[in-house]
Amino acid sequence: MALPSRLNPTATTGAEIYDLGRGPESTGQRVRRLQLEARILAREQVEILSRDFNALAARAAEIAEGGDAYPAGVRELASRIAADLPQKAQNMMSIMDRTSDV
Repeated sequence: MALPSRLNPTATTGAEIYDLGRGPESTGQRVRRLQLEARILAREQVEILSRDFNALAARAAEIAEGGDAYPAGVRELASRIAADLPQKAQNMMSIMDRTSDV
């Protein structure tokens, strides 16, 4: 019988329940589990970096459109960064999507 969600911590935390009747994890199983966890963490990091790139691109666009408050060279560089970073973020996510099995 399943516990109600308020009594079942896995219902809200997503934690895994370990079956005590199951034998210890073999070395191969542990390696596969740890590799999967590493791939999941790597994907999360790339997604965070992608979001950061997009946020930085938006800030660069604000500077590029800032008029005479910024020197012309700064505006030009910010304009190039604003155009480049979203493409880099998209490229990273495309690579992750092609190579990821998570």
